Amino acid sequence: MYTWTGKLIGGLLGLFVGGPFGALLGAVLGHQYDLSVQQRASGAGAGAGVDPIVVGEQFFSSTFRVMGHIAKADGRVSEREIDAARAIMTELRLTPDQIQSAIRHFTAGKQPSFNLDAELASLARACGGRADLLRIFVEIQVSAALAGNNMEGAARRIMNQVAARLGISMLELAQIEAVLRIRRGSFRQQQPARGAGLQLEEAYRVLEVSASSTNEEVARAYRRQLSRHHPDKLKANGLPESMIEHAKQRTQQIIEAYELIKERRGLA
Repeated sequence: MYTWTGKLIGGLLGLFVGGPFGALLGAVLGHQYDLSVQQRASGAGAGAGVDPIVVGEQFFSSTFRVMGHIAKADGRVSEREIDAARAIMTELRLTPDQIQSAIRHFTAGKQPSFNLDAELASLARACGGRADLLRIFVEIQVSAALAGNNMEGAARRIMNQVAARLGISMLELAQIEAVLRIRRGSFRQQQPARGAGLQLEEAYRVLEVSASSTNEEVARAYRRQLSRHHPDKLKANGLPESMIEHAKQRTQQIIEAYELIKERRGLA
């Protein structure tokens, strides 16, 4: 049994959304997941619905396999993609055995014989078809693709396939990509040259509304987004403890976007 699965997944999620510091937070949260795995293995406690052990192990393997497949989408893995993968493993402080496991999965995904549909079907089964869990998986893959080659060319085509197989519409995928591009910088920490207008436009995009939306529509969108990404709700739906940091980061971004819009509109 992978007693380190939670640390890896938590660290991976934290790294994508918050750099090394985020990876540390994710690893700490993942440690709690590993403890729960050990308790379940010893017969202490039982849960209903999605099995966090199955989700964790399948999520880890599918993450690196699909990531490898997308990296090889154009026929080769670039130096930039290789360096990105090495940096992730280094910043996660993986042990030699853990690195070898991640490399094996990544390499398996690069092979011509890799069956993307079968892999995604296994992931969907492990997650019980839960849309919130599958959306998180897609967010991570988009993050990796953006870091690897800016999700250009064949990588985008494969990403579209991944989203479609997991029930993510092209509109939702576009919104995920836009939000992840925005996430690279905080609304209130962006370069002044970008302009307040662009920052505000990005805030509207995070809430999935527009500048023409009424105050009431913006408020409803804010509550809807908070509900969709609320850590407690996701956890109740089967999201493993190791992935909660990802939800917290998204919630913080939603709050920042709403606060910026309220400030620009002069709302209390």
